[in-house]
Amino acid sequence: MCQQTAKPLINHNVVFHGAGSMAEAIVRGLIARSVIYADNIIMLNRSSSERLAELRSRYGVAGSNDPEQKEEYLRTSPVIVLAMKPKDAAAALRILGPLLQDGQLIISVVAGLSIRTIQGLLGKKQPVVRTMPNTSSSIGLGATGISFSKEVSDEQRRLSLNIFEAVGLTSIIEEERMEILTGISGSGPAYIYYMMEAMIASGIRGGLSKEQSAELTVQTVLGAARMVQQTGEEPAALRKKVTSPGGSTQAALEVLDKGDFFETVIAAVSRCAERSREMGAALEAELSAETEKER
Repeated sequence: MCQQTAKPLINHNVVFHGAGSMAEAIVRGLIARSVIYADNIIMLNRSSSERLAELRSRYGVAGSNDPEQKEEYLRTSPVIVLAMKPKDAAAALRILGPLLQDGQLIISVVAGLSIRTIQGLLGKKQPVVRTMPNTSSSIGLGATGISFSKEVSDEQRRLSLNIFEAVGLTSIIEEERMEILTGISGSGPAYIYYMMEAMIASGIRGGLSKEQSAELTVQTVLGAARMVQQTGEEPAALRKKVTSPGGSTQAALEVLDKGDFFETVIAAVSRCAERSREMGAALEAELSAETEKER
């Protein structure tokens, strides 16, 4: 007896307006987890036929940069994922607005672009989902913050969650918290990579080969994260379990404390969030200036 293929969670077209690395990460997760059939995914970009051909070959998705074909896809798709670069967003959204029908869902992965600004550039109160994924989405271990405009229906909320749950963990937050989320999970991988760089360098200085030091560091970070995840214990509790009084681990932690490690990390997250707000405000000011100039 033949086994039937499971019905996907999404059985209509989803258009990715932009075909960069984040769009590809999401598409890879959607297809790998059978959330949507590959031929229901349409990738659009401004001019690179080579990039679209690469994505078609790799995933079996559709793609186009033909103006008429792109316009048809944007007019008719129930879901459009904004995945272009921030500098290209204003022009793309002004063109997109007049094409949209009531109820078409807009999902944004564009950094710094608020729901209010997206709707303003579109020229209508379209249902908008604002998200902040991180680069670990490319291996299905992402962490994505999600905020919804009041126009988003319950069905559209569930659909957008299905999309990002395909590439990792999701967290629904108020939009004004998006910047602090950026400081923790959006930019967070960079902090961990930076510490890993230092650990690898210390191993090399101590006589290990680069390969040995890198392998041990990667496994240590992976194991520590899994311990927190699988045991459910607080990081502080796990730290205390491996820190014997007067031992070598305690000696190492005392060095970190002398450098105010704990507060420095908190300050780094806060500064990242602050800079994210600054960049968002600057982008919105720039877009407002462009709008006034065109009037």
